[in-house]
Amino acid sequence: MRCRVLVVGAGPAGGDLARQLAARGEDVVLVERLPDLRRAAFSSAALPLDALDRFGLPSSVVAHRWSGWELLGPGEARRSWQGGRPQGVVLDFGALREWLVGEAQRWGARVWLGHRALACHQEADRLRTVLRRGDGSEIEVHSDWVIDATGQERSLLGDPPAAGPGSEQLVSGVGLEWLVQVPSSCWDRWSDRLAFCLGSDWVAQGYGWVFPMQAPRLKLGVCRLLDPSRDQPPLGAVLERLIERLLAPAERQAMAVLDRHGGLIRSSIRRREPHRRGRLVGLGDAVSTANLLGGEGIRHALMSSRVLAPLLLEELQGQASGSVTGPTPPTRGAMPGTAPPTRTMLGPRPLGRGVDRYPLELQRALGWRWSLSGRLARRTWLGLHGSAADRRLGSLLTSLEQERASALTDLLFGYRFERYGIRALPYLLGLR
Repeated sequence: MRCRVLVVGAGPAGGDLARQLAARGEDVVLVERLPDLRRAAFSSAALPLDALDRFGLPSSVVAHRWSGWELLGPGEARRSWQGGRPQGVVLDFGALREWLVGEAQRWGARVWLGHRALACHQEADRLRTVLRRGDGSEIEVHSDWVIDATGQERSLLGDPPAAGPGSEQLVSGVGLEWLVQVPSSCWDRWSDRLAFCLGSDWVAQGYGWVFPMQAPRLKLGVCRLLDPSRDQPPLGAVLERLIERLLAPAERQAMAVLDRHGGLIRSSIRRREPHRRGRLVGLGDAVSTANLLGGEGIRHALMSSRVLAPLLLEELQGQASGSVTGPTPPTRGAMPGTAPPTRTMLGPRPLGRGVDRYPLELQRALGWRWSLSGRLARRTWLGLHGSAADRRLGSLLTSLEQERASALTDLLFGYRFERYGIRALPYLLGLR
């Protein structure tokens, strides 16, 4: 089977890239190992409100809107910030995946569910990728480019080298989340906010959360960084204890668990790992776009797609020598729309020059605050065990109590740590 671009993985990054390329008339095949896009829908999927417009997401993928924050802990402390207008949304992750893939199909992409990528080999000027179907049979796909959007598995690109150029240590975290249906009175109590549980007595070396979904549903979850030097209790038991503290006995008795799912996150701090191997290019979590501070992956995965798409379109249009006419690459954040205008590219261009800019362009798009948040995540979560760490965290949270809800949104989604430099510096340095 032949195509120009094979995208492996139909998560937010892969699905969005496939629809962008297909909308520009490119020959795209999108493959996904799961036969059902709503399976393994692990993502608490909270986004700031402006991300909907930035990435052109429809209201059909929004489970609920929230306007405030609540931080529980350390200990029994409770701090709330309430905004006068919506601050963000919680997405229905399964609906998001289905919409992205449906849009890719609408623009002409071929979509194969239930296909797992086994290997990718460079052969002359093409790539040969071996896929395994659900029935065990195999098929080969020959393409000009292959995009590894398989998340932390990095199924084709592989892990960063342990030593030498591009070496990176991957920091790992694990999460567990339940989708539950609760009494309406219970849902009402959590419906207008994102709630996080912080402190070693809630989740040592991690945190918990309560996110509102469609009434009367909630997402309850816990996650933590993996620390081989410490004996960490089973995550299921941690989540059950958290639910006991958050919900009244009658609410727990009436609660129905609709889905249980978990996942692993593996990301580097510096993001200096190789982003490609020849024409095999990593996307989203495969190149460490997941943010370890809040476990946020969707927004950054979509950003990586918006960075790579125009660079890859340059490559595809430049592979033919001479004057090549093709669709104008999308501007970052632009949605595929009606037939775009065309432009003429004069003269041949060396293959690889466009995508060679991908690591630097992605680093610029994520920004220096993103890198700082990764270093802060490792310090915060791995060090969050015991009363001394709780006191340091509690002191920082106390210093934020007079801020508005929008300021918390800027801090936790925009990583605007510089606004709190004097107050946060002692915490960042471990002085309190």
